[in-house]
Amino acid sequence: MLRATLLVLFLFASAVQAAEQPNILWITTEDIGPNIGCYGDPNATTPTLDEFAKRALRYDHCWSNAPVCAPARTTIITGVYPPSLGAEHMRSLVTLPREIKAFPHYLREAGYYCTNNVKEDYNVVIPGKLWDESSNKAHYRNRAKGQPFFAVFNLTVTHESQIRVRPHKAIRDPATIILPPIHPDAPEVRRDWGQYSDKITAMDVQVKKLLADLEADQLQNDTIVFFYGDHGSGMPGYKRVACNRGLQVPFLLHVPNKWKSLAPADYQAGGSTTRLVSFVDLAPTVLSLAGIKAPRHLQGVAFLGEHVGAAHQYLHGFRGRMDERIDLTRSVRDQQYVYVRNYYPHLPLGQHVAYMFETPTTRVWKSQFDAGKLNAAQSAFWQPKGAEELYDLASDPHETRNLIAQPEYQRIVERLRQQQRDQVLRVRDVGLMPEGEMHRRSGSLSPYDYGHRETYHVRRIMEMAELAGSATEADIPQLRKGLEDEDTVIRYWALMGYRMHDGPAFAADASRWEKFLDDENANVRVAASDALAYHGTAKQRQQSLINLLDLSNGNAFGPFVPIAALNALGSYRKDWPATISRAIRDLPDNAPNAAGRNNEYIKRMKGYFAGQE
Repeated sequence: MLRATLLVLFLFASAVQAAEQPNILWITTEDIGPNIGCYGDPNATTPTLDEFAKRALRYDHCWSNAPVCAPARTTIITGVYPPSLGAEHMRSLVTLPREIKAFPHYLREAGYYCTNNVKEDYNVVIPGKLWDESSNKAHYRNRAKGQPFFAVFNLTVTHESQIRVRPHKAIRDPATIILPPIHPDAPEVRRDWGQYSDKITAMDVQVKKLLADLEADQLQNDTIVFFYGDHGSGMPGYKRVACNRGLQVPFLLHVPNKWKSLAPADYQAGGSTTRLVSFVDLAPTVLSLAGIKAPRHLQGVAFLGEHVGAAHQYLHGFRGRMDERIDLTRSVRDQQYVYVRNYYPHLPLGQHVAYMFETPTTRVWKSQFDAGKLNAAQSAFWQPKGAEELYDLASDPHETRNLIAQPEYQRIVERLRQQQRDQVLRVRDVGLMPEGEMHRRSGSLSPYDYGHRETYHVRRIMEMAELAGSATEADIPQLRKGLEDEDTVIRYWALMGYRMHDGPAFAADASRWEKFLDDENANVRVAASDALAYHGTAKQRQQSLINLLDLSNGNAFGPFVPIAALNALGSYRKDWPATISRAIRDLPDNAPNAAGRNNEYIKRMKGYFAGQE
């Protein structure tokens, strides 16, 4: 009898414990910065979110880590920085190491019903069943009676693509829009910003419906609600830019009284917090709310729940290849300043990404730059970036005044620069390798596993990559030494160090690079060809263009070497003979072993070149 009673009590206690797990609702929206009323945006009409903010905590410093959707979602779902996974590049689809699971796996093991409505779009291949439901019909209402839920509703009405849908009936008069200083005042720009604001208002209506459903189901007192954007604004000059303006998102958190024990220490309904949080923290935070201690591989920190960690002093951002255009940026911010390291400083932020150029603002902005009609702040997007940037967000929230060379800021520069270096080493950043080389070296391993081997010389590679971007004539002996290194990535960066800088002393070494046109490594051949096409004699330039054309024609490791070669070729478009134009038109649109949308990017580059003829 006693044994039976104890069994009943145990089952009752287990049921109570299960019932005492909070429901968790995520309402996410695409491609918006903190452009809602409760953040003080003058263009916003967001009554639902403004009212919601009165009973929520507003986070004033939340970063998406990546300034575009797929890498940002990868950060969320894994709780690991994508540069650690090799997943920073847009739609890269890399494998995960065995020990890393997406966090909904842990929630489902703990009894949660997990739904995703509607988008996944991760840069990693996730094995097994991740969601109980993942579709445009997925809903927490489909769970078993009494089962706790974790539900994501992702609103797409604010996506970049919706800014340019025509016809559009304007809600906000474009003439009343307050424009940021990086954009010219043109009718197309005002119309796009006005439509962006209108789409945010439409999203606000959708949020109202989701919150009303929660109340209709009498779940509002049992459910912790997150609202956030998936990265910064979809407007050009924001999306794809790893500065604060491309990474800062709105984030509102509501914790009902029933679960106030799980709220952060600074939680106050209608209040705000300056705690630094980012997407890499979301996985450990949700697990913490469910009473699950985060696995050791997670790289973020829980900011509410049972297992809260110490607040960050810094947030970290990153950018890799965006569709067909290669770039490599890392950023770090504290409470006031943001520091940016550009590993390809010779490239502008405004590279020709075909998808971005579908927005009218992009086209008119570029045409006015070409016509010499823009001021310095408006022109910066179309000019080389420079190796380093520093912005004071308190006095310059639009990041228009680069303070990197100002003597009075050098202690801040050195502190943030060191934080960025420490982050590269801490996460074993494999993004410092060319994308094709990362896949070649990883082989059957995941890039994460390869990056955590001693054979990945991350410190030496980081040092050469930094030197390459910042090199002066005094650094040429170090570049020469890098040319002879046994590590192919160091040779690559040494050659790029020559490519990225002007001056007769750099050009004088051109004869040293010719042997690398036949290097065993395709990425080294790309860099050597690029450097010779830039600095070499007429004969060397001609041979280099032919080399780049050959490298554009297929690669055993997918489309990555061809994309790199085509990116390099584009710098010399004005010097092409007609034979190269014809040869590019004849290139195959696809590369062997290309995954997912990666096959689109060679075709987009060919289309760009055709449009320049």
